[in-house]
Amino acid sequence: MRKPWAAALAAVLSVAGFAVAPAAGAPATAPAVATATAPGGAPAVATAAAPGGVPGGVPGAAWAGVPGAASGGAELAPTPPMGWNDWNAFGCDVDEQLVEQTVDAIGDTGLKGAGYRYVNIDDCWMSRERAADGSLVPDPVKFPHGIAGVAEYVHARGLKLGIYESAGAETCEHFPGSLGHERQDAASFAAWGVDYLKYDSCPGSQPIPARQRYEAMGEALAATGRPIVFSLCNWGDQDVVSWGAEVGQLWRTTADIDPSYRRMVEIFHVNALLADHARPGAWNDPDALEVGNGMTADEERAHFSLWAAMAAPLLAGTDLRTATPRTLAVLRNTEVIAVDQDPLGKQGRPVGALGGLDVLAKPLSDGSVAVTLFNEGAEAAVISTTASAVGLPEAGSYTVRDLWEHTTGATSGTISATVAAHGAAMLRVARAG
Repeated sequence: MRKPWAAALAAVLSVAGFAVAPAAGAPATAPAVATATAPGGAPAVATAAAPGGVPGGVPGAAWAGVPGAASGGAELAPTPPMGWNDWNAFGCDVDEQLVEQTVDAIGDTGLKGAGYRYVNIDDCWMSRERAADGSLVPDPVKFPHGIAGVAEYVHARGLKLGIYESAGAETCEHFPGSLGHERQDAASFAAWGVDYLKYDSCPGSQPIPARQRYEAMGEALAATGRPIVFSLCNWGDQDVVSWGAEVGQLWRTTADIDPSYRRMVEIFHVNALLADHARPGAWNDPDALEVGNGMTADEERAHFSLWAAMAAPLLAGTDLRTATPRTLAVLRNTEVIAVDQDPLGKQGRPVGALGGLDVLAKPLSDGSVAVTLFNEGAEAAVISTTASAVGLPEAGSYTVRDLWEHTTGATSGTISATVAAHGAAMLRVARAG
């Protein structure tokens, strides 16, 4: 990616105290096999390479065993974070007024009551230069009351504030990065009242291994004594799934999403295979939601269903001040949200995939299973599986709750629905009685 960044990085290496080393090799993989009943009753077998290997050290790592579990991951993010991030809808056009109006919209539209808590400012919030003492300076035009003033507004309304930085010399939009300033910047975030840090990985090509750079900020956040959720945004690179839980509470698994059905499906296919790495306090992050940004109604339901089935963070990425009733109906579906936020903390697993007809099963804390039937194709299709295939114990009958239609039925074992093109059905299935 941006080769000229190398010179900028070299200028801060001595300040950062980092040893430059090649990225650690990827761990070995093992085949993961799952079966389900496809339309027509034929067994479908889905085989994929499952991420494996144990987290290992990175050559030249400066920190060991400090962040992640040691910083209270399960306490900071016992369920996937929910909230809003400005980037998908606004890019660099973020300011104090937008953030505060969004805070008000979260309350006025009922999203706060549905569980949305974090209001996250992305890139472009700061001045182009640091202060004379090296500290970050909020853009005085965009944020006339500073980040601390915004945090006060957010907290007074029962919500939490997130901020953005990058583990490089500059951010993705060429503002000052945190490499070499981790302690100083973390102290600023804590003093301002920040509750969540999205930590990007620009520039894309760096001589310092990602784990080393992220551990440096993780330790710095822990040293502040303030509980700050640490979101690792290095796009799934350098096998972050194998060490992300030791450093932060969530980690991006892919490059950025965009408001297209095609990109949403691409990310789903990557993230769906990473279930072994998710647990309370440690979440695979397939990026913020694009609900409300241009997909069809069926595609947006599928998007929201898949993210919930995968126990993903639910961060709205649209303009909530002007969100339509259709958009809000998706974002406020509390039955689907309950699947995402289930305290068991299991990510749904693919148990069937045949010709673009996908079945995901997510065990829930009450013994039921959330079953998501996703039709990737351009024609409506019947998607079927069975109670045994999704992991339910044998029983004479099962209740089937449709989480979009909000109706309850019963079955002796077959789980089936006609699913619209590019759509999804989400069912909560439990033993009857």
